[in-house]
Amino acid sequence: MKAAVVTDFHKPLELQDLPVPEPGPGEVLVRMESSGLCHTDIHAAHGDWPVKPVPPFVPGHEGIGIVEKLGDGVTERTLGDRVAIAWLGYACGKCRYCIGGWETLCLEQRNSGYSVNGSFAEYAVVPAAFATPVPDGVSSRDAAPLTCAGVTTYKAIKVAHVQPTETVAIFGVGGLGHLALQYARIVGGITVGVDIEEKKLDMATVLGADHVVNAAKTDPVAAIQALGGADVAVVLAANPQVFDQAFQSLRRGGRLVCVALPADDAALSLPIFDTVLNGKTVIGSIVGTRNDLADVFALHAAGRTEVVAVDRKLDDVNESIADVLAGDIPARIVFEF
Repeated sequence: MKAAVVTDFHKPLELQDLPVPEPGPGEVLVRMESSGLCHTDIHAAHGDWPVKPVPPFVPGHEGIGIVEKLGDGVTERTLGDRVAIAWLGYACGKCRYCIGGWETLCLEQRNSGYSVNGSFAEYAVVPAAFATPVPDGVSSRDAAPLTCAGVTTYKAIKVAHVQPTETVAIFGVGGLGHLALQYARIVGGITVGVDIEEKKLDMATVLGADHVVNAAKTDPVAAIQALGGADVAVVLAANPQVFDQAFQSLRRGGRLVCVALPADDAALSLPIFDTVLNGKTVIGSIVGTRNDLADVFALHAAGRTEVVAVDRKLDDVNESIADVLAGDIPARIVFEF
């Protein structure tokens, strides 16, 4: 099978011909139809984060495909099922986090395309219980970005407890941000899209953003405070400075939701008096659960969200990474197999 492989953090991905993997007990073999390119895949390929994956490995955690083979003991899925391979590739199901509805915090979790091989290949294996079914009303092309960009931002809006008419500022309107705007609107938020790329702000406007701010031309803090301040600021841009801007944009009682992960593990510095006296809250939000992903698919099948993506082939993986890093892609890239 063809696969894009990270062999060295300082080299481009290699297209290799690898054996088709065999599903073990409790696992399924999935023939990939599409896979999104997430910025996390780029961080993985470059070894940017403190806990690094071990080369060689296959990135990818927005994979959609068809179950072609069942491992021993599999009862949750059947041959021909269309399923998603998400970042959460496994959780123990027994710890306090798993049984408490926070399986994404499980200390025994495995992550697709990071600690185990992912979806940048024609075939991948995944535990059957973590192969989330994709409903008929969602195309494989749309389902791919929804599997990470969608479920991550859906969860961020969910944990922020956005109320109708609250102002929600989305810092970074790209692959994640264009979906975050839509989820904030679904729950009744008044949305502000913040970015430094005019074409991304144009996309935000088309998707229904109530306000947009070009942070390359205008101080986003002043612009948002002129609107009355943000009740919720969601940071999806992996620039440490943006976290500070987002916090400063909050009104009293506001919530800062941290989602993006800067490459250098930067620290977040908060003014204590401002935080305490103005009742502000800082929330860390990691990807959503399997239930959250099912919700994301259901919303899309109901016509509530739109996925903006550019189609590519896996052969173009290195060019695609360069385009994302250059800011040339409005939202998501999806590799079609």
